[in-house]
Formats: sequence, C-alpha cells, structure tokens
Amino acid sequence: MTVSDPQRSISPKAWAFMGLLALIWGGSFLSNKVALTEVGVLTTVAIRVGGAGVALWLYILRRGLPVPKGLGWLKTCMIMGLLNNVVPFSLILWAQTHIPSGLAGILNAATTIFGVGLAALAFPDERLTARKAVGVALGVAGVVAAVGPAVLARFDITSLGQLAVLGAAFSYGVSGIYGRRALVGIRPEVGAAGMLTASACIMVPLALMLEGVPGLHYAATTWAALGYLALLSSALAYILFYSVLQMAGAGNLSLVTLLIAPVAVVLGAVVYHEALPATAYLGLGLLALGMLVIDGKVLAIFRVKTAGP
Repeated sequence: MTVSDPQRSISPKAWAFMGLLALIWGGSFLSNKVALTEVGVLTTVAIRVGGAGVALWLYILRRGLPVPKGLGWLKTCMIMGLLNNVVPFSLILWAQTHIPSGLAGILNAATTIFGVGLAALAFPDERLTARKAVGVALGVAGVVAAVGPAVLARFDITSLGQLAVLGAAFSYGVSGIYGRRALVGIRPEVGAAGMLTASACIMVPLALMLEGVPGLHYAATTWAALGYLALLSSALAYILFYSVLQMAGAGNLSLVTLLIAPVAVVLGAVVYHEALPATAYLGLGLLALGMLVIDGKVLAIFRVKTAGP
C-alpha cells in the first residue's frame, strides 16, 4: 500500500442509495419487533430470506439476466449467505428478545468500525485517513446521542444479547470485504438472489427442525412486518447494497449503519407516536456532520473559499 493509491470516494448516487438503505433497514428494527410477537427467530429469518430470494429470481427471469454457473459461484453464494444473512439476522433477532432495540441499534453501528477497519487492512484504496476517522467518530457520537446516552448504562460485556449484536456487526463487516472481492462483474440483483437463496437453503430446514411447521395464522400486522422484511429489507435493500459496494467500496458502504439507529428513532416517533427527545436532533446533526466530513466535498469547497486573498 502506498499513499499514492487512489482512494475510493462516495458519489452522490452512492450517498442516495445509502440514505435509502438506512431508511429501509432502520424500519427493519420495528418490523422485527412486530414479527417476533407471533413468529420464532429462526422462522422469521427463513421467511425473510426465502421470500426475498423468490422475488429476486422472478425479477431476474423476467429480465433475462445472466447467472454465473459452477462450484465457485455456489461457494460464493453460500459464504455470503452465511456472513450477510444467516449469522447476523439470527443474532440480531435473538438479541432483540433480550435487549432494548435502542441498545441493539447502537451496537449495530459497530459495523462501521469493523467495516472501515477491515477494509483499510484489505484494500489499498480504502485506507483509514484522518478525515475518515474523524467522520466515523462524529457518526458514532451521533448514533449514541440520537438513541440516548442513558441506554449505554445498560451495557454489560457479559450480556449474551449485546455480544450477539456485536457478533452480527463483525459478520457484516467481513461480508463487505468478501463481497467486494468475490462479486466483481456480477449484477447486484443476481448476487443478492444467489446469497438469499443459499441463506434459505440453510434457514428453512433449520427453522422447521427447531421451531416446527409454522401455523401461518398470523395477524395482518405480522404478515405486513414479514413482507417488509422480505421484499424491502432484503430483496430491494440488497440490490442497493451490492450497487453501493461496487461504487464506493466495503469501508464506505459500512457507513450506512451509522444512519440506521437515528432512522429507527424517527420512525418510532412517527409510527408509534413516541416522544423524540432533543438529544435525537443533536444526534442527527452530529451524524450529518460526520457524513459531510467523510465525504470531504464540503471541506474542499471551504478550503477553496478561504484560500483566496
């Protein structure tokens, strides 16, 4: 690695996709909470990945998109399915039955730390610059402020629920590194469909074996939550995910997790009429500042304006 290696930047299109991802995945915490009132952890994950896989394959068949073949492709799908779906989905859903959603959101933001750090080690064009480190620190501070510093008082390193979310965050970070290397030249829709199908091949038998055949007599709100998780939080979200991965790189992509917790706070206020404290607005402001620092364009404009006589 040399300082002359060109660094991955985040284009306006990539920022837009990341913002949409944050909105979608921020809502998944609410959907998880609704689904878990009637559905088991493993069954929820199985329905999510299975439904998303079916939706994407229908889209791929209709568009006639090319699909890779061979054992190498199957291996890639299986590894991505484990790292990006099976392990983190299961850990986060299980954790949400034991710890508050706000704490889960804060710990999930550790994906950014893992993602940026691992990408800096793996790729010369994603090294951890001082500006990016400052931006990440501001973003993490924003997440903490938006959810509420008091929630951190509940942190206990011995808590399996909290460790589960940290494990999920690490798995997400590793998946971004592996995905950037393994999915070169593969369309985002196809990569997502292969990953989700591999995940379903693991989760459906596991859910049936450990939680039994689901009754499917769920309330309309539960079906809506499951549909959201499958079609929006998985099928659509992973098309955006792989698009950003190719455009901006693994480390930059992991920054989206900084946005998820504040989005979840806002959605909770809108959907459940929860009071939004002043610290939430402070957090959103810090988060926005962190994103601007990481992007660097505003700082460059400021330097130009102040460099003159």
